[in-house]
Amino acid sequence: MKAEKKKIKFEEALARIEEIARLLEEGGIGLEESLELFNEGIELSRFCTGKLEETKKKVEILARSVDGAMQVKKYEGGGENGE
Repeated sequence: MKAEKKKIKFEEALARIEEIARLLEEGGIGLEESLELFNEGIELSRFCTGKLEETKKKVEILARSVDGAMQVKKYEGGGENGE
């Protein structure tokens, strides 16, 4: 499952990472399939990290104005995932 090619949600990617970890921990699968799962997990991990960084940037946009009141500034970036 390519995270960039198929639009998936953060929660779906995280659930798939957990599933991959379980499969790899259980063993009983061949080397080639293990390597494919590992690569998929790395890709999904990068996707999740990107989403978390993008969300962090959006949260940081909240800034205090001069008088101390909360001020929301518009987020202009699309992030590395193009969303």
